[in-house]
Amino acid sequence: MAVLLRGMDTAETVALTRAMTHSGRVLDWRAAQLGGPVVDKHSTGGVGDKLSLMLAPIVAACGGVVPMISGRGLGHTGGTLDKLEALPGYRVDVDEAGFSQVLRAAGCAIVGASAELAPADRRLYAIRDLTATVESVPLITASILSKKLAAGLQALVLDVKVGTGAFMATEAEARTLAESLVRTAQGAGLPARARLTDMNQVLGRHAGNALEVAEALAFLKNEPGCPRQRLLHKRLWFTVLTHTPVDPD
Repeated sequence: MAVLLRGMDTAETVALTRAMTHSGRVLDWRAAQLGGPVVDKHSTGGVGDKLSLMLAPIVAACGGVVPMISGRGLGHTGGTLDKLEALPGYRVDVDEAGFSQVLRAAGCAIVGASAELAPADRRLYAIRDLTATVESVPLITASILSKKLAAGLQALVLDVKVGTGAFMATEAEARTLAESLVRTAQGAGLPARARLTDMNQVLGRHAGNALEVAEALAFLKNEPGCPRQRLLHKRLWFTVLTHTPVDPD
């Protein structure tokens, strides 16, 4: 509650993030010979936001390696793991050996955080949920980045949603979070860039776990889809390639 009311400066947020990262195992892909840069994208979530399902395989097809450790829904926003579990037999709880095997074979894998990765985050999140401190920007920042740092990334793109369908309803709130995420990631040694993207309407044509998976698959097969969704993909991929800074959409 003190953090919620008084905030934390960048150095304090970096220290908390590092401590949470090292509360468990930190993955190191240098010996795995994955054949490409280890990168990821994180979205703060929104209604109909299925970009992770599309962007991970697109980056993998371009030579990147995406060990995406995702989460479940937050409030009214959908969670990537919830969507994937609409596929019969899809497992989000794989061990490190299985995770590495899929990365070598496909170039990307979307899984949940294991009990060994940033275990402090699960404990602290449960406390935040009970104490009504979920919206604290420093605590959100440390929660997101501790898992990304534990995943052994070399670079990260952050898609910070803003609007009525997002966790951050105003541009000012979203920009504050985006800047906190970028500063803290860089302070912890992880190159990061962020974009503010509109979430005042459903992203794509469908909302709902199984429907969103079907829409993502159709997109990857180049079937007709939502022009707005395709534009956002281009902008996020441009951020990956050019390292552009925080930028309102």
